[in-house]
Amino acid sequence: MARFTENRWTSAIIPALLIHIPIGTVYCWSVFICYGAIMGIGLGVGYLTPVKNLMLWFADNKGLATGIAVAGFGLAKAIASPLMEYLIGTVGLVSMFFILAAVYAVMMFVGFLLIKRPAGWVYDPATSHVSRKTILKKPVFWGIWIAFYINITCGLALISQEKDILHDVLRAFPQYANLSPAKFAAAISGIIGLVLAVDSVFNTAGRVGFSTLSDHLKRRETVYQVIFIMSIAVCLLQIFTNSIGNALLWAVLAMLFLVNAGYGGGFSTLPVLLDQHFGTKTVSTTHGLTLSAWAFAGLSGNQLASFVVAHAPDQAHRYAALIPVLTGLFVVALISISLVKYLGDRNVTKAVEDRG
Repeated sequence: MARFTENRWTSAIIPALLIHIPIGTVYCWSVFICYGAIMGIGLGVGYLTPVKNLMLWFADNKGLATGIAVAGFGLAKAIASPLMEYLIGTVGLVSMFFILAAVYAVMMFVGFLLIKRPAGWVYDPATSHVSRKTILKKPVFWGIWIAFYINITCGLALISQEKDILHDVLRAFPQYANLSPAKFAAAISGIIGLVLAVDSVFNTAGRVGFSTLSDHLKRRETVYQVIFIMSIAVCLLQIFTNSIGNALLWAVLAMLFLVNAGYGGGFSTLPVLLDQHFGTKTVSTTHGLTLSAWAFAGLSGNQLASFVVAHAPDQAHRYAALIPVLTGLFVVALISISLVKYLGDRNVTKAVEDRG
C-alpha cells in the first residue's frame, strides 16, 4: 500500500487526469443557458489544484507532468462530445445530466482520495505566501500575461471560424460546386468532423509536446517563441498563397492544426514558465493570476473574429481578412515573450555577478 501511495503516477498524474477530464468538458457546454457561470466556478477551483502537486512530484520533468495533466483537459471534448450525443439520443437531455454528474463526481472524488504531496514536503505559509500586489508590479508578469492572452485570443478567434473557413474552401472544389446547400452540407459533414477530430489530436499533442520540450531547454520562454514563430509562419503562408480564396486545403489545414497545437502548448508550458520566474512555492498564486488572461481571451477571441469577418471590405473573402490580424497579434506576442526572456537572462547574469 505504501508503494502505491508514494508513487508519483498514482499520487499526482492519475488524480490530475481524473480532475482535469471532467472539468475539461467546459468546451462541450456552449449550447446551454448560464453554463459559463456554473462551469467557470468549478473550472477555476479544479484547474489549479493538481498542477503544483505535479511539479512537486516531477521536479526533474515538470513540463512533461503538467503537459500530461493539461492534455486530459484538452482530450475531454473528444471524449465527452460523442458520449453526450449518445446519451441525449438514448436517455434524453435531463437524464444525461444526471448520468454525467454521477460519473464525474466519482472520478473527481477518486482523484481527491489519490492526490498526495511527496513525503517530507511541508507547507510553510511564510515562504509560500506571495503578495499579489507585488507580482502585479513586475514587468515580467505582464510580459507573460500578454503573450498568454494573445495566444489564447488568436486560438479562439481561429477556432470559432474553423467550420466556416472549411466550408468556403470545400465549396470551391469541383465535385461540390453544383450541389444544393443541403446536399453540400451533407457531403462535407464527414470531412469537417474528421478535421475537428484531428484538431483535438494536435491540441493534445501540443500540450504534451511543447511542455516536454521545455524540460530540455535552458529557458522556458523559448517554447513560446517557437509557438509564435510557427503560428506567424503558417499565417503568412495563408496570406501569400491566398489559400482560402484559392481553395488550398493543405495550407488551411496546416494553419488550423499548428495554431491549435500552439494553443494547447501555451496552456501546458505556462506553469513551468511561471515556476522559472517566481518559484514553485508561489506557482499557485502566480498561475491563478495569469489564468485571468484566459478569462479575458474567452470574451475577446470570438468577438474579435466576428467583428473582423463582419466588417471585412471584401465579403466574398471575409474569412481571409482575419489572418493578417492574427499575424499581427502573434508578432506582438513574440515581442512580449522575447522581452520576458531578455529580462530573465539579465536577472540570471546579475545574480551570478552578485555571487561573484
